Amino acid sequence: MRAREFIVEQKLDDAHDGLAIVAKSLPNTFIIPGLENQDFYQLYRFGVAMAAVRGESGTDNVQNGFEPEFQAESDWGEHQIVSSMDPEVGQLIDKALHKIGKSGKKAVSTPTSDEMDDTIIKSPIKAFKGYKR
Repeated sequence: MRAREFIVEQKLDDAHDGLAIVAKSLPNTFIIPGLENQDFYQLYRFGVAMAAVRGESGTDNVQNGFEPEFQAESDWGEHQIVSSMDPEVGQLIDKALHKIGKSGKKAVSTPTSDEMDDTIIKSPIKAFKGYKR
């Protein structure tokens, strides 16, 4: 049989594990010692930062006169967020934190559901009261 002509073994004399093979086959690959794989929020922020850098280097980064500003951290970031329509949820959070030996919460929104200042909250269409009977 002529199988030896098309079945060949790879010579991996210089590779002692899979990482050595990856180091040769993946171009432009970097390890970032200051960024741990277990901190998903930091990984997310790093991805957003990379997108921000790419966006800032282009010519189409300003839309409708607004250029977003990248922030390294956010109140909506790494910490637990609780949102509720219950106005008493703050007291519930305090009691639950006390049960696990923790304390402290920080409000990051308004107490009620509010619209943005430029949102039109009245309909521009006149109300229809029905036809005359």
